[in-house]
Amino acid sequence: MTVDAQKVEGLKRQMADFIQQLQDEICSALERLDGKARFHEDRWERPGGGGGRTRVLEEGAVLEKAGVNTSVVFGELEEAFAKRLQGEGREFWAGGLSLVLHPRNPYVPTVHANYRFIHQGPKAWFGGGADLTPYYLFEEDAVHFHRTLKAACDRHEPSYYPRFKATCDKYFYLRHREETRGVGGLFFEDLGGDLEKEFEFVKDAGRAFLPAYLPIAEKRKDTPYTEANRFWQEVRRGRYVEFNLVYDRGTLFGLETKGRTESILMSMPPQVRWRYEYHPQPNTHEAKLIEVLRNPRDWASGG
Repeated sequence: MTVDAQKVEGLKRQMADFIQQLQDEICSALERLDGKARFHEDRWERPGGGGGRTRVLEEGAVLEKAGVNTSVVFGELEEAFAKRLQGEGREFWAGGLSLVLHPRNPYVPTVHANYRFIHQGPKAWFGGGADLTPYYLFEEDAVHFHRTLKAACDRHEPSYYPRFKATCDKYFYLRHREETRGVGGLFFEDLGGDLEKEFEFVKDAGRAFLPAYLPIAEKRKDTPYTEANRFWQEVRRGRYVEFNLVYDRGTLFGLETKGRTESILMSMPPQVRWRYEYHPQPNTHEAKLIEVLRNPRDWASGG
């Protein structure tokens, strides 16, 4: 939709403030969860305009690698890439928060979240979401994650959750593997309505991340595991890498806009493996996960 320039400028300032506040809140909570490691911050500038704060935690007690990044970048897009976005022209502004958490314990799921505001020519739009990628499926964890995100959606528009859940399942799908990346969550792009109302929703969705994820991590972080469990975790991390390098729009956007490469690829897990023609044994917990990834469920209704 064509937007009011003054309103958009105000929303840019508010979004920049919000994502930095949310970054502070999430990093503090994750340091408390981990109890050992702390985030290292890099402040960087983009030559074409803008910059960001990259925060990475590594070798923690709970989090093997975690990144919580914010960026506000602007300037000119390459003409070919500009035509692939939803606005018009080469001038753009983009502000967002992106996080990926890779836990050490295979029973704690990996999680991703991203919330962004983009302005290109006469159009501005919000996008983002959050999704959960378990290595071992605990149905009650998937239910909790989805119900928490659904509650945030329902405070704004009852149609949001079913729409965004379906979009998430479709987006985080590895076509070459015929399976979803995880058990999903929310994914939305350009709601096409009142930007100020949409911003209120984005703030609620962003604030829902910690209550959606932290109880799961707290519950599973001390579960005993074996080398075989770690092997499976590393195989599944390979699927995560495949998605990010083949399909992920955020990775592409960051690289095409000449963002900071280390920050863009922060999402990669620290240790991964690919085993040729590896398939889990039938009737195991590992096989159950694959079955669910090939047949997405309605988790908010209890799975």
